[in-house]
Amino acid sequence: MNDPRYIKLAELLIHHSTQLQAGEHILIEAFDMPREMIVELVKVVQAVGGNAHVAIRDAQIMRVLQAGGSDQAFETWSAYDLERMKRMNAYLGLRGSHNVSEASGVDAERQQALSRIYGIPVHMKRRLNHTKWCVLRWPTPAMAQLAGMNTEAFENFYFDVCTLDYSKMAEAAEKLVAVMNETDQVHVQGPGDTDLRFSIKDIPAIACAGNMNIPDGEVFTAPVKDSVNGVIHYNTPSIYRGHSFENIRLEFKDGKVVGATADQGEEHLEDIFNSDDGSRFVGEFAIGFNPFIKEAMKDILFDEKIAGSMHFTPGNSYDDACNGNKSEVHWDLVLIQRPEYGGGTISFDGEVIRKDGMFVDERLLDLNPENLVGEPICC
Repeated sequence: MNDPRYIKLAELLIHHSTQLQAGEHILIEAFDMPREMIVELVKVVQAVGGNAHVAIRDAQIMRVLQAGGSDQAFETWSAYDLERMKRMNAYLGLRGSHNVSEASGVDAERQQALSRIYGIPVHMKRRLNHTKWCVLRWPTPAMAQLAGMNTEAFENFYFDVCTLDYSKMAEAAEKLVAVMNETDQVHVQGPGDTDLRFSIKDIPAIACAGNMNIPDGEVFTAPVKDSVNGVIHYNTPSIYRGHSFENIRLEFKDGKVVGATADQGEEHLEDIFNSDDGSRFVGEFAIGFNPFIKEAMKDILFDEKIAGSMHFTPGNSYDDACNGNKSEVHWDLVLIQRPEYGGGTISFDGEVIRKDGMFVDERLLDLNPENLVGEPICC
């Protein structure tokens, strides 16, 4: 008999995240996933009268295809996957991982080519803008190891995080959306020499509460492209293009990254920021508030939702919160502002709205952990 948690998650993904309707088509793209979860998803899709389509992916095979693939191969791959995506009303990306560094060693030029030829037309332009989509990780021993937990404990944590009351979160998040939509100037202060200023004027804020990512818990927008000035010192690790990074520090002038250092991975920064004309500008500013996610685990779908965090993302902006910046890069880098991580503030138009990871603006108190889960979450 299947784990009942699989059934609960499948129902959440189909009924809440994608809100699939009878007659609609959904693509389930599954990377290194247990077949039992895919079976449950197909059953729930069929129960609502939907049409399930499944693509099984293997990370080791994907690495070989990428490492030795020609532009011609990528173009054909892109063309047939794009045609399939055009026929979909919804998309689920389920991403297991037996080895989070599987992509390491792949030439940077091949990574950039696949992103440009395949990722941008299939996902950035088509899937993001024309389907109801949701992306999530799957708990594996590799992820448990990154989180510093045993496999059973991590699975329990995963299903708690992924199946919380997202309706309650969505209602609270809309209050932050309203505040951000009224805001011009943002000032971020934090650990190290973090002191960053930018505008978000007239760029829409979007709430994410289980509809596009699982787990979820953020409101995002984008900075006015040329408005970013100052320094941000990210205090969480990151894995990007198969490489590990620690303590990345970025310096901005008139929106552009003019200085970049890191304690680990610094040798790869120039390749990333020279990817294209948009890779040195920022495409997203977001505030994270999932009450169950407290520590970084080098998995961005979790880390960008950390309670008391924010992320400030070099690269592509989303069409629904667009500042005009387009890039093959979209690198979510996270700063935690809770006291044990050095604290910090976020101010909107000169007024502090969050201090040391806790919302202090009376309009936003419902987004603090004790109000999202009903009781305080200890560290």
